[in-house]
Amino acid sequence: MATSSSVAGTALLCCIGDAARKLPTRIITAYHNMETTTAENPVTHKTRELCQSLLDDAQFQDARRRIEAFMGDDQAKSQYQLLTERGEYLQHKQQQGLPLAGEEITEFEKLREEFMNNPVSKGFLDAQQEVHRIQESVAQYVSKTFELGRVPAENDFDNGSCGHGCGCH
Repeated sequence: MATSSSVAGTALLCCIGDAARKLPTRIITAYHNMETTTAENPVTHKTRELCQSLLDDAQFQDARRRIEAFMGDDQAKSQYQLLTERGEYLQHKQQQGLPLAGEEITEFEKLREEFMNNPVSKGFLDAQQEVHRIQESVAQYVSKTFELGRVPAENDFDNGSCGHGCGCH
């Protein structure tokens, strides 16, 4: 059964998340335009293996548990929402050139401290960072593979950037 590679491309992009969106557009377009002869081509198969490896990884499982704990904690979510809203309000006010009152800053700092002192909230933030690092690592390897035309070695990443056109340098 023939199918377009959008299935394979979708699997890849879903697996590595937002970080994949940083891949150069021409590479993603070329990948989506490749035709495959079966629904389970070698790239899709290896992508699924990568996804399973992520799910099997103890660090990833721990991060997921901490995120799920946060999602099940109404108090932590409420603190997060209030802190986010207050931060956005202060940022908007600053962007408008309006002065921030000392009481507003003090209140925001108090909310932030309460949030950070909640172990569930702190675990959530740490887990988010860990998942983001994993996403970035996968995206860098995939991007570097497209760039080099081979599997990258560790020293291919020594230049301090994540690839041509990434915008980080």
